[in-house]
Amino acid sequence: MTAALTPFAFALIGFTIISTSFLSGLFGMAGGMILIGVLLAYFDVATGMVIFSVIQFVANGWRAVLWWRFVLWRIFFVYVLGAALSFAVMRYVAIVPSKAAVYLGLGLMPFAIELLPARARPNIEWRGVPFVTGVLTTVIQLLTGVGGLFLDIFFQKSMLDRKTTIATKAVTQTFSHVVRALYFGSFVGIADAVPFWTYLPAIALSIGGTSLAAQVLERMTDAGFRQWTRRVIFAVSVIYLVRGVMLIAVCGSE
Repeated sequence: MTAALTPFAFALIGFTIISTSFLSGLFGMAGGMILIGVLLAYFDVATGMVIFSVIQFVANGWRAVLWWRFVLWRIFFVYVLGAALSFAVMRYVAIVPSKAAVYLGLGLMPFAIELLPARARPNIEWRGVPFVTGVLTTVIQLLTGVGGLFLDIFFQKSMLDRKTTIATKAVTQTFSHVVRALYFGSFVGIADAVPFWTYLPAIALSIGGTSLAAQVLERMTDAGFRQWTRRVIFAVSVIYLVRGVMLIAVCGSE
């Protein structure tokens, strides 16, 4: 069920789009975690995922354009093979998670990743790892809505600088947002989620936030980039754990 949108809701969603596009443009993640959480407050899971996918596709696609010269295409193309295989399997199973499951999954993921020993985390530059990354990240994205944090596991041990990391993650995530839109759109219909005209201001806001982030990233150090990424992610994760538990306690998983 989709909640009726008031002027305040439109304003809140608009502010969330531009601010989370800025966060994602700066850190390559975190923004999507916040945006999907806000959208699920007003839309059912399938509809929210479709809207989220369209907005994130534009934000990530524009980020990929801004940092195009830094993309490692050999990683991207192998990632796509794994993602396509994962999509085919997941669509056959046809799972649509509950809101509570999405919130809990988003909240638990960073802490689960933190428990994984650093030596056990694979390097995205290793042979075959981009394929495995594509498979696993796509599953995570279709179950929780956001896979950027999980994707980052495979970049943590690499020697890639912040610009190459942001650029390569941007193109892989752009493809992943197409996959998620097709997946959930097959349940609700992409055209039926919300009127097409509403995407125009959302697209403009996402491009604006992403462009502003590019200017800030130019001035940020690699150390600062990693430090602030962790702080934002864990802060948002705690909020989502509380939200997930509240949904289960008050009305059960929807």
